[in-house]
Amino acid sequence: MSADRSSGDFGGKLRAARERRGISLRQIANATKISVAVLEALERNDISRLPGGIFGRAFVRSYAIEVGLDPETTIQDFIAQFPSDSVTAGHPTTVQVEDHEAHESDRRMASTFVRLIAISVPIAAAVVYFGVSGRRTSSVAAPSAAVEASAPETKPIDTATAAPPPAPAASPAPIAPPIATPVPPVAAPAADDRLTVGVTVTRPCWVTATVDGKRTINRLLQPGEKSTIEVKKELALTAGDASAVTLTLNGADARPLGKTGDVVTVRLTPTNFKGYLQNR
Repeated sequence: MSADRSSGDFGGKLRAARERRGISLRQIANATKISVAVLEALERNDISRLPGGIFGRAFVRSYAIEVGLDPETTIQDFIAQFPSDSVTAGHPTTVQVEDHEAHESDRRMASTFVRLIAISVPIAAAVVYFGVSGRRTSSVAAPSAAVEASAPETKPIDTATAAPPPAPAASPAPIAPPIATPVPPVAAPAADDRLTVGVTVTRPCWVTATVDGKRTINRLLQPGEKSTIEVKKELALTAGDASAVTLTLNGADARPLGKTGDVVTVRLTPTNFKGYLQNR
């Protein structure tokens, strides 16, 4: 195949350089840990399979080094041909996942609010009922005790004596204190306020993780390597090869992120992570 290519055919230039060296896509894939499907798409100028931003440029740099091209010049040619797509393309799956998760989060919040109302109304009614019942019992017991205290003790009159003895004064009976009615405690709904994410790769895979706005992982993970991430608000996780990454969420296995060679970004929070668990 001729090495002369049109100035606008970036992928063709890469393919020509590879063929001049007699290197196969499989050899480049083994050396760079980038899937063959992504490399084929790059040679076709189909950058929708590439991750966005610096990840896509990192793939181009790795390819250029393997075929003997100057990496910096190659990246400049890449940016010149794809001035906007090189930053934003490559995440159609991410948009669908994030839209779905936003809908699921809104649905869970509405369901939780309805359950809170259903729990609170009976408890509030019970509190009012027992409070009124306790005051009513107290008000009835006080007049009854007062009537019993005011009634004098009567004795039979002895007719043999000139004058009957005076009746002893009756002491007032003690007033029983009102009985306190126990009020059942109000149950507070349980809420997930923590998320522990375990990340393991089964083969070399580029992974980046941003936790609560701070970048914690941005490198190529090796097979068997494990990372544990504590999340308070949100984790944005990007995998260069979706099927190579295995996640656990609070100790439970998560469902697969995608297929081999797919570049996927997911956003996990303490409120939406259950949507990623298996057997739901």
